[in-house]
Amino acid sequence: MKRNILLTLLVVVALLAVAGYALPALTSNTALAATQPSGATLSPALAAVPQSSALTDLESAFQSIYTQVSPSVVAIDVVEQGTATLPQSRLRQGLGSGFVWDTQGNIVTNNHVIADATQISVTFSDGTIVSAKVVGKDPDSDLAVIKADAPANLLRPVQMADSAQVKVGQLAIAIGNPYGEQNTMTTGIISALGRTLPSGGGSGVLGGRYSIPDVIQTDAPINPGNSGGALLNAQGQVIGVTAAIESDSGSSAGIGFAIPSSIVQRVIPALIKSGRYEHPYLGVSGATLTPTIAQALGLKSDLRGAVISSIVPNGPAEKAGLRGSARQTSASGASAPVGGDVILAIESQTVKSFDDIIAYLARATQVNQTVTLTILRDGQQQTIKVTLAARPN
Repeated sequence: MKRNILLTLLVVVALLAVAGYALPALTSNTALAATQPSGATLSPALAAVPQSSALTDLESAFQSIYTQVSPSVVAIDVVEQGTATLPQSRLRQGLGSGFVWDTQGNIVTNNHVIADATQISVTFSDGTIVSAKVVGKDPDSDLAVIKADAPANLLRPVQMADSAQVKVGQLAIAIGNPYGEQNTMTTGIISALGRTLPSGGGSGVLGGRYSIPDVIQTDAPINPGNSGGALLNAQGQVIGVTAAIESDSGSSAGIGFAIPSSIVQRVIPALIKSGRYEHPYLGVSGATLTPTIAQALGLKSDLRGAVISSIVPNGPAEKAGLRGSARQTSASGASAPVGGDVILAIESQTVKSFDDIIAYLARATQVNQTVTLTILRDGQQQTIKVTLAARPN
């Protein structure tokens, strides 16, 4: 127990330092002993920890962030049309989270929260409940916008941050409505970056789904009902929209995922303007060129890139002359494409995995933009220009 107290206090101080708050000078153990009642002795664990206002500073920082952001976070209740039963159809209820985007009443949430909704209501932090309607939704990024008919004093937009500046180890704060417990705040760190999640959108080539790139991983507890809520940095700015967890039980297991703000800031304005977002589309499927696959293809084992397995008929890649694999071979017991072009770079950005292509398209391109791919074909390096199209619905 004493060791746990020591470790907990050290972690608190470390989190405060990570968050960027200045740590005041530490008081000596002698001064601490002088404050104890006569005849009392310090436990070895407490005696080993210099006292300071670090814990108070951290509490104040968290309280300030909660006060600033919590009024912007809402609970979303939906009624969905369930499976029909005779003689009447069955209705289901669901819940999620969202946050205020602007003073016009637009609220950001996950697409999967409102995808099948027939009725939507929004509850603000002061208990005010208003109805809402869908403005736009994008299954491929799992983002949506609803509009709430709310009083102006309740529409307090969040501040957005650039998720490209987020680093592993930084403080992460989630505010949402887990299990319907409104405006709950949880904390942790950024556990990893650059994760990829399957989207809820249409099927890609060979029946595979599209992917959401650049996803943020955090150990801040995220549970059912948190979907659509805000993941914040230590300044109280939104770095992502909490969207999913990895768990055998359906409850938080310390692995949560958030759609990065870099994607949110591209998709949401389009949804507000037109109700939909057009994703730049290359029209290929493929795999990461691993050392095993490279050797199976007769290439150097240290070569990295993305090998194209198939091309969408009449898509941008086919029109540009890119080639897919003609056959499959076995590599360490797995099937590997043979004969397709290997993408080494896109717009001079080195490609080390197939996910790098997905991420670059989402992060830095738009429909009708022409990009230059550096490829390896039949052992020869060359460049090919491709004009991106809009991803099919």
